[in-house]
Amino acid sequence: MPNKGFALSALLMLPLAACGGKQDAQQQQPAGPPQVGVVTVATQPVTLTTTLPGRTTAYEMSEVRPQVSGLITARLFTEGDSVRKGQALYRIDPQPYVTQVANARAALARARAAISSTSALQRRYGELVKINAIARQDYDNAITQAQQAQADVAAQSAALRSAQIDLARTTVRAPISGRIGRSVATTGALATASQTDPLTTISRLDPIYVDVPQSSADLLKLRQQIAAGDLSRGGGAARVRLRLEDGSVYPIEGTLQFADVSVDPATGTQTIRALFPNPRGLLLPGMYVRAELVEGTQRDGILVPQRAVTRDEKGRATAMVVGPDGKVQPRQLTTSRTIGENWLVTAGLKPGDKVIVEGGMMLRPGMAVKAMPWSPNAQPAQQPSAAPAK
Repeated sequence: MPNKGFALSALLMLPLAACGGKQDAQQQQPAGPPQVGVVTVATQPVTLTTTLPGRTTAYEMSEVRPQVSGLITARLFTEGDSVRKGQALYRIDPQPYVTQVANARAALARARAAISSTSALQRRYGELVKINAIARQDYDNAITQAQQAQADVAAQSAALRSAQIDLARTTVRAPISGRIGRSVATTGALATASQTDPLTTISRLDPIYVDVPQSSADLLKLRQQIAAGDLSRGGGAARVRLRLEDGSVYPIEGTLQFADVSVDPATGTQTIRALFPNPRGLLLPGMYVRAELVEGTQRDGILVPQRAVTRDEKGRATAMVVGPDGKVQPRQLTTSRTIGENWLVTAGLKPGDKVIVEGGMMLRPGMAVKAMPWSPNAQPAQQPSAAPAK
């Protein structure tokens, strides 16, 4: 009986063993080439930008200084307010200058009175010299006196005008429109004509300049690319975008004005100046900003996702490409800059190449793969499986 039971058990185990062997054979069958996500290389216009640090500078700035001397009797503005060109800012004691105007007027009246006397004498002597009643020299002297009297009138007229100008300057006015700063002088202070220290400062802030230092080598390269036709610049001034100190983006674009004609020998940079509208006064002189300069457009640019590019042991940029035979090929690339989440490739790829973006972690050159179109929102591609453990 035991022998019969053992034989029966062996017979029952045979189908199970056969099923297990069939499943192992199925697992060991190859699953086909691994699937990878690829992007097909195509040329497209690429806008090239450069982000550089800079500082804001007032469009106009004027240091207000007195042009006559005297005691300040009144300050006529509020610090920090906007002022208009010609607006009264300070009043200097005018009494000494009122006296100067009165003296100049009196001197002018005296000179005009002398004209009447000398002109009459010249006419009388003219009649007498005709009949030889006086010497010719006396007549010439009368002419000279009359001309001197006229010159005195002109000189006294100029003196009166100068005194009136000085009197008008006792009211110190704004030379430009803009925002006025703090007042250095107070009421009762002594102002001196053309003094070194300004009474206050006025800055015009709308529009406002942004000065950005850029490497002269980069500017030279940019000009060479434009001259060679590699880059194109649209009509009008180049656009500039601005990022503020807190990281926010300034809502209004500016325009590039010019690049300085000289290079700073200490830093090797040229100053680029951009002009920005500032209607709300958000930008103030001296603010630190980051300016994004639009350099131009590369007509036939090639962009490749950054995740598709790796570095070899020598630091060179490389990518894996699916060849026409469906096998993996390594490519060495030349990249110039990043554009968003992409590399701008200048050498190593051509239109139509299929660059592997997803699923290339365990691939080897010459390995057959199944290429599927990749998009940023696509699901991760199937990775090639390793050999099953035994």
